[in-house]
Amino acid sequence: MSSAPDFIPQTNPLASYLAHKDEINEAIDKVLRKGQYILGEEAKQFEDNFGLYLHGAQVVGTGSGTDAIHLALLVCGIGQNDVVVTVSHTAVATVAAIHLAGAKAAFVDIDPVTFTMSPQSLEELLPVFRRNFGSRLKAILPVHLYGNPADMKRIKRIADSHELIVIEDCAQSHGAEIDSKKTGTWGIIGAFSFYPTKNLAAIGDGGAIVTSNAELSEKAKFLREYGWKERYISSEYGMNTRLDELQAAILNVKLKYLDQEIKRRREIADLYDSLLTEFPITIPSKSSVYHQYVICVENRDSLRQHLQKDFIGTAIHYPLPVHLQPAYLEESIPYRKNLMETEKVCRQILSLPLYPELENSKVIRVGEQIRKWFNQH
Repeated sequence: MSSAPDFIPQTNPLASYLAHKDEINEAIDKVLRKGQYILGEEAKQFEDNFGLYLHGAQVVGTGSGTDAIHLALLVCGIGQNDVVVTVSHTAVATVAAIHLAGAKAAFVDIDPVTFTMSPQSLEELLPVFRRNFGSRLKAILPVHLYGNPADMKRIKRIADSHELIVIEDCAQSHGAEIDSKKTGTWGIIGAFSFYPTKNLAAIGDGGAIVTSNAELSEKAKFLREYGWKERYISSEYGMNTRLDELQAAILNVKLKYLDQEIKRRREIADLYDSLLTEFPITIPSKSSVYHQYVICVENRDSLRQHLQKDFIGTAIHYPLPVHLQPAYLEESIPYRKNLMETEKVCRQILSLPLYPELENSKVIRVGEQIRKWFNQH
């Protein structure tokens, strides 16, 4: 009797840990022996190291990527009933953070090539938003999705012309660049996540905001800890969101390998490209650090079921755009007609297996199964 083929997961946090197990275990042991688990030496070291990686940005660690966006909004003075322009094709965390700050989201469409914020849609809708919301319109929050940067040059020009600040959601774009300038350093603040599946991943939740504005950085440091400038004395309303020492220690190890692992992700993506080039598949443009390798294909669910039969894991990032989810549906109704590309992509999107430890032979197996599916259809 022949055995079933090996299962290929869509993503593999365990493999990421095992690749650096000895260094990570040593770093964890060091933290445990010191006995300081919150805002100690490891967190400070990671903030410094990640800031250097981002070419001199100031970094403030947080408890999660959602908290990072929430804190970024608070630091910029965005709060009750203010309006932030973003996209609906994103993890719901982007919009949840806006609501946590007391603000509301207004959605623009995505570009059909990059699957990120469409500058054309942004330019068309901002006058509409200004008429509807007036001075409540405060910021633009583009999302660098799947490792693919949004068009920050055009978005920044549009934002400046409307006197709006830009806050970047970089939860999926660690290491991505536009003209040698890292994502997270284009806007006034960038927000990162270190969730276990990210390109730069902790073994638990973690996040950070980055900024070149020293005043905003200092404000973030006390707002993340109850608004304390003096311990136990809140000088402003704050929150509790701190990158713990264990996660910071793990991130200090993994940061050393980030560029090397991005290189491997790109190699895998190039192999996928060569295997899939002949098929009617849409793939986002190639300026990516490939947090995900995403395709758009008709009859997506049929292909996904076919791959599952061969023990190949896939994912849908994301199955339902935020503006169609029950919690956000009512406030989104006036603008739904402007989100056609967003809704189309969500019906066709599929994330294939991709992580640095994935072997070429398994990538080829995925490609062969996709070829088999197309031949059958």
